[in-house]
Amino acid sequence: MNDSAVSREQRLADHVKSLPNLPGVYRYLAADGTVLYVGKARDLKKRVSSYFQKNDHSPRIRLMLNQVERIETTVVRSEAEALVLENNLIKALAPRYNILFRDDKSYPYLVVTGHKYPRLAYYRGALDKRNQYFGPFPNGYVVKESIQLLQKVFKLRTCEDTVFANRSRPCLLHQIKRCSAPCVDLVPSETYARDVHNAVLFLQGKANELLGELEARMQAASEAWDFELAASLRDQIQALAKVQERQFVSSNTNELDADIVACVTVNGMLCVNLAMVRGGRHVGDKSLFPSHAEDYTTAEALAAFLAQHYLARSVPPVVICHPAPDDAALIAESLSAQAGRKVLLNCNPNGERRVWLEMARKNAEFAILQRVSQSASQAGRLNALVEALNLPEETQRIECFDISHTLGEATVASCVVFDRGDMQPKEYRRYNIEGVTGGDDYAAMKQVLTRRYGKIAGGEGVVPDLILIDGGKGQLTQAEGVLAEVGLTQPILLGVAKGETRKAGLEQLIVATSHDVIRLPADHPGLHLIQQIRDESHRFAITGHRARRAKTRIASSLEDIPGVGPKRRQKLLARFGGLQGVKAANIDDLMQVEGINDELAERIYTALRG
Repeated sequence: MNDSAVSREQRLADHVKSLPNLPGVYRYLAADGTVLYVGKARDLKKRVSSYFQKNDHSPRIRLMLNQVERIETTVVRSEAEALVLENNLIKALAPRYNILFRDDKSYPYLVVTGHKYPRLAYYRGALDKRNQYFGPFPNGYVVKESIQLLQKVFKLRTCEDTVFANRSRPCLLHQIKRCSAPCVDLVPSETYARDVHNAVLFLQGKANELLGELEARMQAASEAWDFELAASLRDQIQALAKVQERQFVSSNTNELDADIVACVTVNGMLCVNLAMVRGGRHVGDKSLFPSHAEDYTTAEALAAFLAQHYLARSVPPVVICHPAPDDAALIAESLSAQAGRKVLLNCNPNGERRVWLEMARKNAEFAILQRVSQSASQAGRLNALVEALNLPEETQRIECFDISHTLGEATVASCVVFDRGDMQPKEYRRYNIEGVTGGDDYAAMKQVLTRRYGKIAGGEGVVPDLILIDGGKGQLTQAEGVLAEVGLTQPILLGVAKGETRKAGLEQLIVATSHDVIRLPADHPGLHLIQQIRDESHRFAITGHRARRAKTRIASSLEDIPGVGPKRRQKLLARFGGLQGVKAANIDDLMQVEGINDELAERIYTALRG
C-alpha cells in the first residue's frame, strides 16, 4: 500500500472519530468533488464508522469506498429531518451510488379555481391555496377525460381568464351544451355556484350523495310544476350516472384518495409500480425503473421511492405498499409531518385494498417483461446494423446530429444518444448556432461537431462508436473534416440521406471516406434503428428551434416598447404565460403586474395590438 493511500485512510479515520453521535446526513466525495453517495443516520459517528470497520461489503460498496477522498456531514434535529434532507440531496445531486428514481416531472392535477365564476382546468406546477386541487393523477389523459366528462354534467367554464373577461357572446362550448356561459351572464351566479359545488362533491368521491341531492331537487321541482328545471335535473342525473359507468375501476369503500405502491424484482431488474385512487376511483398507474438499483433489495428500493417521490408533492391519507419498506415507521412519520396530518402506511391490506396491491404488483412484473422485450428488440436491431455495415462487434454508443431553422432564423443543432440498448434522453444536447450565415447548414454542422468533439477529444465526455449525420455527402464531408481536425479517429461516420422521394425506407447510408452508398431493405431491422435515432434527433432539434424562435420573437416584440426592460418583460410573460397571453390582456389586467402603471399599460396594449 502506497503512502498516499495510507494517508487517505488515516485522514478519513481521523475525520470519522471527530463526528458527533447525533442524527444527520453524510456525503462521500471523490477527489474531484463529485458526490458519490448520500446517506442518513440516527447516529452519524456509528453509521459512518461502520463503513470503514466492516470487511463484508458488496463489490459496489467496496468500489465506492476506494474512491472516497472526503466526507461531509450535516447535523439535524431528528432522523425524520435527516430522511427529508437525504432525499432532497439525492434528487439534487444524483450520486452514482444511490438508488435514484428519475421521476422529476410534476404530476397533473384537476383544478377548480377560486374566481367568482370558477374555472375547471388541467394544471401542473406549484399549488395555490386560493384554488381547489384534485389529484395528483398518474397522467394527463385522466385529467383531460375527467374535464370532458364534468363539462357534460356540470357545464363549468374551461376558458382562460383573459378570454372569459373579453367575451361579448357565448362560445361554441355553450352551443353544444358544455358550458352555461357565465361570461355573458346567461346563468345566475347562485346556480353556477351550485354547479361548482356539485362538481366538487363528485371529485371528492361523493357521487351517491350528489345523486341523492339532485333527485330530491328534481322531485321538488316536479311537485312545484317547474317542469323545465325538473327536466334539466333529470338530464344531469342521467349524465352523472353515465359518468359513473365510465369510471376506470370503481371502489366500494368510502376511501377517497390513496396511492398503491408495489416493488418487484424479476431476473435482476427492479421496478416500482405506482397506482392512484382519487375520489374513490382507480385512475391509472405508472411504472418506474430506478437508476443504480444493483444490490438493493425491494424493501430498500421501496423505502427510497417513498422518501423521494413525495418530496414537494401532496401525500394521500393512505399509502398501500408491498413489501414493507425499510424504516417504515420513520417514513410514515416523515410523510405525516410533510402532509400536516396522519398518513397511514399499510403494508398488509385486506379486501379491496389487497386487490389493488396485487394489481400493482402484476403491472410491475408486466412492465419489466415489456422492458426486457424492448431491450431484446433493440439489441436485435443493433446486431443487424453491425452485421449489415460490418461495424465492430463492440459497437454500442451511437450519436446523431440534425440542424433545424426557419429560413435561417434561430438555428439549433441537436445531438441525441443511443447507448446501453436504448435512447438516453438525459444525455441529449442542444446547441444554439451563432456566427454563421443563416441557412448555411454545412457551417452549422461544422460548428456543432467542433464544439462537441473538441471537448470529447480533450477528455470531457464519452467517445461514441458510431456517429450519424442527418444529411448527404456535403454534411458528411464537414464531419470528416472536424474529426480529423480535433484528432478523433475512433468513431465511424455515417451519413443518412433521404431518398429521392424522401419516403421512409428509401434512405441512403453514405460511408465516410469512400462515400459509398448503401441501401438497406425497407424492412431491415438495422435500418429501423437508424430511422428511430434519426427521427428522434429531428424531433429534438425542431423542439429546440421552435422554443428559441418563440423566445426571440417574444423578446423582440416587447423590447421595442419603451419602458419595458428585462425584469418587466419577465414579469409580464410569467403572469400571462407567454406573448399571446400578454397580447390578449386588457389594460386593467396589465396594470396588475408589478411595476406597470396605467400609462405604461396603455402603451403596451397599443403596441401589441397596433
